[in-house]
Amino acid sequence: MKQIVIDPITRLEGHGKIHLFIKDDGSLENCYFQVPELRGFEKFCQGRPVEELCRITTRICGVCPDAHHMAAAKAADAVYGVTIPSAAFKLRSLLYDAFYAGDHTTHFFALGGPDFVCGPDAPAAERNILGVIAKVGLDAGKKVIAQRARGQRVIEIIGGKKVHPVTSLPGGLSKRISKAEQEEMIKIGDEMVEFSKFAVQVLNDIVLANKAYVDMILSDAYTHKTYNMGLVDANNKVNFYDGKVRVTGPDGKEHAKYEPKDYLEYVAEHVEPYSYLKYPYLKKVGWKGFVDGVDSGIYKATPLSRLNVADGMATPLAQAEYERYFETLTGDRTGKTPVHSTLATHWARIVELVYACESVAKMARDEEITSDKILNIPTSIVGEGVGIVEAPRGTLTHHYKTDQNGIVTEANLIVGTTNNNAPITMSIKKAAEGLIKKGSKITDGTLNRIEMAFRAYDPCFGCATHTLPGQMPLELIIHDVESGEIIESVRRN
Repeated sequence: MKQIVIDPITRLEGHGKIHLFIKDDGSLENCYFQVPELRGFEKFCQGRPVEELCRITTRICGVCPDAHHMAAAKAADAVYGVTIPSAAFKLRSLLYDAFYAGDHTTHFFALGGPDFVCGPDAPAAERNILGVIAKVGLDAGKKVIAQRARGQRVIEIIGGKKVHPVTSLPGGLSKRISKAEQEEMIKIGDEMVEFSKFAVQVLNDIVLANKAYVDMILSDAYTHKTYNMGLVDANNKVNFYDGKVRVTGPDGKEHAKYEPKDYLEYVAEHVEPYSYLKYPYLKKVGWKGFVDGVDSGIYKATPLSRLNVADGMATPLAQAEYERYFETLTGDRTGKTPVHSTLATHWARIVELVYACESVAKMARDEEITSDKILNIPTSIVGEGVGIVEAPRGTLTHHYKTDQNGIVTEANLIVGTTNNNAPITMSIKKAAEGLIKKGSKITDGTLNRIEMAFRAYDPCFGCATHTLPGQMPLELIIHDVESGEIIESVRRN
């Protein structure tokens, strides 16, 4: 038996590696997904005033600071039992949709896109954003960069900073919006909508027009029938900032729909000894190991999942894309038949991108966002609160307990990627089993196709790792710079 290690996995946030154990006949014996890094923010939060967590938890990650800012703000609102003004609600939602418009653009064009634009078997040196620009042209690259800048500018106007926003606090916001800033955001929103049409066209021309890609997306090697999770509004439409958490089964039927404060009734966490990852699962179904199906509590919380749990999109262009997506993949444009093809997550991400851009353009025109009534100062304290938003990578939960002075005594974070740790593990193994057969030759393209099963989730391990009881084993491996041979391995347990 021999071992192949994909280390590091590329085009993700954070660090991870895949261990493949190959039998002597060339078939796969087993496969392990391992994340060796550790963050400990749940400990850092203890002893801090809860109003500071809106700014502290954004530092967990440079990719999703806006998601942590909003989840922390909502949890702090709940700790103080305060309802924020309507204008503040709209501004937080506007900032959050602008964040989505930029974040989904990054993944589709820079992280996931190279596998399709350059090709899964292209040389590794070409499978990156520069390879994408070489294929689609410099003007397309400029459009992508401009779209990212638009999202960061809206975040700066409302959140005070382009990265790591600071203006949300218990009861609302600390900064109002001027008429000039509103006009600027209206212009940005309109430009975003035009960009979303360009992104749809790129998807159509490069991915959907290629039968080999469509066959790969629909292949069994990239399919898992799990439960799905995501936030929905009062009409069961996709919503990133607010609503109830809806869970549907592999058959599309509703399993649960709950308020954020009730999440512990529905979600529990499993641990494995070989990774810092935690593996959330549906408590009322139970942990049955790394298996899918209606009897396994494993669920996904991804763009694909959010479309599966929703009854549609709240904006017209996104609704049209939603219907085209389901009609193409299931034959049912209503969305009642769920999509289980992991690689279709990239397409679902584009549907959400269209929605986010339309939503920015719509909300920027709301005259109430320039109101000076953006803060209700808390006058009492509850002492416990839960805030949930949809991070681009999955449902993000912040749960705080405080003393009567608002000092945090306990903090629990279930971040977006954490929800998907179990399905990611399963997807990697199933892709490896489908690609590595007896007598087959394992090429760089083979290993990249295994990574594609992982990359579709847009995982971010900067904030998705935990350990109990807080120890941090460390393994240092020193390689010869020329040959790559291991010179020395040192381990601290």
